[in-house]
Amino acid sequence: MQSKEEVQKLIKSLNSDPILEILLKNSNLTKAQLETVLIEVLTKNFLKNEVKSEEKTYFRSRGKISRGAFNRTLKQARRNIIRSIYTIFLLGYLKLADSSSLILQSIEISNKLRDYLEMQEKLLKDEDSRLEALNIVRREIEKVLIEYSSSRDV
Repeated sequence: MQSKEEVQKLIKSLNSDPILEILLKNSNLTKAQLETVLIEVLTKNFLKNEVKSEEKTYFRSRGKISRGAFNRTLKQARRNIIRSIYTIFLLGYLKLADSSSLILQSIEISNKLRDYLEMQEKLLKDEDSRLEALNIVRREIEKVLIEYSSSRDV
């Protein structure tokens, strides 16, 4: 990722990702918070901080927002991410759930999601194979995520 346009394209592409939709719906982040965190990370890591704070406000999918709104949303997102981590610690501490088991399951699901994304990139050339393979993987991951999020073990 080398340009501001690529960052903008990635942010807008999030709207059409069904896996992301499931993850976001069941997370502690709003769509705006996720977009804001991604913009912050992508511009910092891939564009080497060459993007000024004012410019970051244009990257959101809904269009330009104020710098203050961008910074407030970023602060809220960071707080929600930290609270999610503390929730896992709390469940382990109170022995309501095994923290190591939760972490291992999370890593397993994350790896499947990463594999899904890599497969998506590799199969871009052959449209028919791509769609068939992606649908199979998407259904499998959606099934795992729904089972995981509806688990009665907390």
